[in-house]
Amino acid sequence: MRDTERFFCADAARDRGDPIIGTAPYGLVWVLIEYRGGWPVNGFDGLDLPPGVKALLFASAQAVKARVLLIRRHGRRRREGPKRWAVLRYDGSGAHRQQWGTWNRDEDLAEVARALGTPGEPGAPGQPGASGEPGLPPVVLVCTHGQHDTCCAVRGRPVGRALNERWPDLVWECTHVGGDRFAANVVVAPDGVYYGGLDAGSSVEVVGEHLAGRVHAEHLRGYTDLPPPQQAAVAALLGRFGPAGRHDYTVAGTSRLGAHWLIRVIGHRPRPTAYDVEVRVHRAPPHQLTCHGPAMSSAAVYEVTSIRIV
Repeated sequence: MRDTERFFCADAARDRGDPIIGTAPYGLVWVLIEYRGGWPVNGFDGLDLPPGVKALLFASAQAVKARVLLIRRHGRRRREGPKRWAVLRYDGSGAHRQQWGTWNRDEDLAEVARALGTPGEPGAPGQPGASGEPGLPPVVLVCTHGQHDTCCAVRGRPVGRALNERWPDLVWECTHVGGDRFAANVVVAPDGVYYGGLDAGSSVEVVGEHLAGRVHAEHLRGYTDLPPPQQAAVAALLGRFGPAGRHDYTVAGTSRLGAHWLIRVIGHRPRPTAYDVEVRVHRAPPHQLTCHGPAMSSAAVYEVTSIRIV
């Protein structure tokens, strides 16, 4: 088949105008494992590790609902020295915890399982010093998992290059994070913020704003501690009233009647304000949503129908 006839899910999604808001998968804990070889199509699950080590790490991650991602530095797959691992935790308060270690032998990864059962070092939002608080900066993850989906590599690698040039110590390429059709996808962890539809230029702007404490509605897929309707409600407020910090809005209550949700959100700037945001959920027509998936799927769409100050 000629290249002109190939299907690219991200191109198709942009042509259709697929909304990205409300598409961030749930997650509060991330396990990152540096792996410099080729990434299997199913990521960590496909690594040839001793069965006991893999089972121990998998069980420990499953117990805390952690997402396990393989990571690597952009353009540094042949780098020498120990490989790194990390356990990143979001606690919902604006701070987070991180644990980092190194591994040479497969058996060393048992340390990751032990780390999942202990608290890590506290970190602060933004870059070191940006918030005036001590701690570790967040990690910027760029999905470039071409074995899983072609668009993740085609669109993700230029973004990984651009971000690496700007923040080489913060940025890692990673395996599948979900939402292939929204490539290039960037996850800031453990802040728990998903961005999508990025290119090299927009990614530097979006991540720079995020690290400065300003989350914009454009390119935001959602916050991973919120279910999709709440993600849509917060994004609508960001779109209406402008960028805000990760914790400037708090969901105070949610009710549902059929396909309609009513989300009560408290804004904390410059003074507390309550908003009632109505969200309607419906299904989009079936489409092929990934490059390699032949099956047609119908995605949920979260549409904000009203915002009322209460």
